[in-house]
Amino acid sequence: MTSRPLLRDRRRTLVAGSLAVTAALTLAGCGSSDPAPAGDSSGSSAKTRTVDTANGKVEVPASPKRVVVLDSGELDSAITLGVRPVGATHSASEDAFPSYLPASETKDITPVGEIANASLESVAALKPDLILTSKVRDGERYDELSKIAPTVMTEATGSAWKENFQVHAEALGKQAEAKKVLATYDTQVAKVTEALGGKEKAAATDVNFVRFVEGAEIRIYGKQNYIGSLLADIGTGRPAITDKAKDGFSYDVSPEKIDLADADVIFTSTYGDPGKAGTTKTMNSGLWKGLTAARNDKVFEVDDRLWIAGIGYTAAGKILEEFETLMTK
Repeated sequence: MTSRPLLRDRRRTLVAGSLAVTAALTLAGCGSSDPAPAGDSSGSSAKTRTVDTANGKVEVPASPKRVVVLDSGELDSAITLGVRPVGATHSASEDAFPSYLPASETKDITPVGEIANASLESVAALKPDLILTSKVRDGERYDELSKIAPTVMTEATGSAWKENFQVHAEALGKQAEAKKVLATYDTQVAKVTEALGGKEKAAATDVNFVRFVEGAEIRIYGKQNYIGSLLADIGTGRPAITDKAKDGFSYDVSPEKIDLADADVIFTSTYGDPGKAGTTKTMNSGLWKGLTAARNDKVFEVDDRLWIAGIGYTAAGKILEEFETLMTK
C-alpha cells in the first residue's frame, strides 16, 4: 500500500511451476462492458516490447491480455488505463478490493492472496501473460514470479507513484492513455488550488495528515509519501514537524505528544479498529481538542483505503474532489 508497508517480513514457502502462456482471451476495458485488449493502442504489429524495470530490461507481450497485479497501486494503474486484471491481491485487513474503484471493474477479478504474500499457485493458475508488482512487495520472489509470466517490478510504492504509473503504462502498452490521465490530473490540481484562493493562499495554509494505526504509534505524515505528493501538487503549506519525518515518510508520536501535529487543517484516517488504534481516545483528549485545527473545526476524518492505500490516479482524482469539498465548505 502506500505508504510504508504494514506487511513486513512475512514469508511463506510456496511452489510454482513454469507455465506456458498462450491465452488469447480478451478483457473488458474500464468503464465499458465491451471486451478491450490490454495491449498497445498504437496498432504495432510487434509481438513483444522491452520495458525498463527495477530488475533491468524485461520483454513483455505487445498486447498483454491476462494481467495479474500484486499491489493496490498496480490495480489502480490498470483500472485507470482501461485494463481489467484477471487477478489481484487485497490488503491484509480486508478480503475485498478497494471500494473507491468501480465495482463493475473489480467484480470479475480473482483474488490471489494478500499484498506482499500472494499465493504463487493462485497466480500461476490464472495463466497470466504479465505480472505487475514492486520490489518492496515481492522482490524476494522475483525469480518464482518470472517463471510464471514476464514480471515488471518498480522499486517501491508511495511517493514514486507517478513514475510507477509510467512503467505500468509502458508494460501495458497504454502510453497514449497515460498522457490523457496526466492531463486530467493536472487540470484538476489547478482547479483545487484555485478553489483554495490561489497559490499564495494555499501555501499559507498548513495542512497535516495524521494516521492512527492499530498496533503502532500515531503517524504524522511527512512529505515523501503518496498523500504528501498530492499536497505538494496542490501547493498547501506543511507544518515544520513534517521536516522531522524519518526518511521523509512519517514522524511517529504517542497520544501524549499529539500536540506536535498542530496545523491549520488536519486530515485523519485509521488503519484497523479505531478503539485499538487509539483514534477515539486521542481525539477526545484535551491535547487534541487544543489543536488549532480542532478549535477551528478543521479536522476531517477520511477513508484510509482511499487516501493512504489508493496510490494511483483514480484514487488521486477522488481525493482531490473530496479535498476541495471539505476545504471549501
